[in-house]
Amino acid sequence: MVEVQVKGVHKRFGRQQVLKGVSFTAHTGITALLGPSGCGKTTTLRVIAGLEFPDEGDVLFDGSSVLSLPPAKRNVGFVFQDLALFPHLTVLRNVTFGLEVRGKSFSEAKLIAREYLRMLKLEGLDDRYPHQLSGGQRQRVAIARALAPGPEVLLMDEPFGSLDYMLREELLWEMRELFSENKFTVIYVTHDHHEALTLAEKLVLMMEGRVVREGPVEEVLSDPRYEEVALFLGANVLSIPERGGFPKDLRGLKIAFFPENVELSEEGIEARVKVMARDKAGYRIKANALGRIVEVLLKEKPETTFRFIPTKYYILKK
Repeated sequence: MVEVQVKGVHKRFGRQQVLKGVSFTAHTGITALLGPSGCGKTTTLRVIAGLEFPDEGDVLFDGSSVLSLPPAKRNVGFVFQDLALFPHLTVLRNVTFGLEVRGKSFSEAKLIAREYLRMLKLEGLDDRYPHQLSGGQRQRVAIARALAPGPEVLLMDEPFGSLDYMLREELLWEMRELFSENKFTVIYVTHDHHEALTLAEKLVLMMEGRVVREGPVEEVLSDPRYEEVALFLGANVLSIPERGGFPKDLRGLKIAFFPENVELSEEGIEARVKVMARDKAGYRIKANALGRIVEVLLKEKPETTFRFIPTKYYILKK
């Protein structure tokens, strides 16, 4: 599989600048393009695929620019958000379509397609049409169709967004196993940080058309660096005053901490409960602390006003 480099890509639609110098590298494995809706993730994916042309910048596969190549020559598989299955074709013909376009006979294409249908747990569904499938089966057909021609890069644009939680979780784990075993280069767009952390080995976090953080999942989680990154990953952010009844090691710091990394302490930060709900791991609480709303998960039920300390926290740049 190839290394994909996006270098300084700018893209404008009319007066709106959607991409503002986007740069990152995706190696073999799963890279998640993570960020809120409208931050430029899908446009970035379309630039890589050749469906959009950048105003500035470059896209390289293994060090060679592909900007001059049309989409069909880039050897890229694309799983669209709406899946874009052909409703008038059976499952088998949907999967063989790309192979036949590339010159394979139907008999050759059928052998390859059936192998991917087997890998994606779709045996026995060859003659069904998309409307006869469940949501999860349609997702698998779209992935099989993208993989069958043997692309060097697989691009996926929020393909599981319409599925219910349990089915999405099942497919995420299946896809991680499939991609890990077969050494694909996958760039996966999502706005859901749980989905990205479950599936990906590397994160590229985008905000307002820019890449604000890039690195292995563990590295980004262990060092968010910036407030916007920490908040998007589900952490709380507090600026601790330099004076007052606060733990000495926190005074004067801007910190991020996740809800589960707290405990009650008489010497901690004062908070007042706004909303509290029972959680399988304890009590999940929205509280006001230092003028901000934080979410904490406590093993024991607190009083309306309580004090807590982060047991694990990250120092942010101010």
